[in-house]
Amino acid sequence: MNYLAHLYLSGDSDEVLLGNFIGDYVKGQKYLHYSDDVQKGILLHRAIDSYTDSHPLVKEVAGFFRPEYGRYAGIVTDVILDHFLACYWRDYSPYSLRQFAKHVHAVLLSNFFQLPTRVKGFLPFLIQHKRLESYARIDGIQQSLHIMAHRTSLPDKTNQAIDVLEANFEILHELFDRFMEDMITHVEANYSIKVIKTDRS
Repeated sequence: MNYLAHLYLSGDSDEVLLGNFIGDYVKGQKYLHYSDDVQKGILLHRAIDSYTDSHPLVKEVAGFFRPEYGRYAGIVTDVILDHFLACYWRDYSPYSLRQFAKHVHAVLLSNFFQLPTRVKGFLPFLIQHKRLESYARIDGIQQSLHIMAHRTSLPDKTNQAIDVLEANFEILHELFDRFMEDMITHVEANYSIKVIKTDRS
């Protein structure tokens, strides 16, 4: 899962949220350099990635993108999952996506000197371009994939990915919804996290 989902699954602790956000950039035992709750967030980030990568519903989503992306289909799937979370944010959170993003920005800025160097480098861009909110739009997903293609080894097949997304939107949304239900249950049951979510009853 990408940034937005990791942040959403952090519950009500700002330190856990911080750790979850930087999890990809803190390798090995370096997480021990942080406070207990930031450590919890870093380890939660790793656990979320592991659960996501092994989940059959996520593998099914990735299958739609594998013909174009091959072994990179999982990377595209992470972005697509964030797109559905952003699109249907009100189904998952009692707060608006704008409120949530502003809170995240405030937490990250107030802890700027704890951030790994690479995170310090891209945080101004993330805030200025409202990257978390942009996941709700197709053009936001396009931009994210284009950026990743130019900065990583991800093939630049963004137009094809968008075509697949739009052609299979309903089934992909259904798969995402079922997966997120499993993910929230897993996080809450195993990591002492209370996800702040919309009451669907």
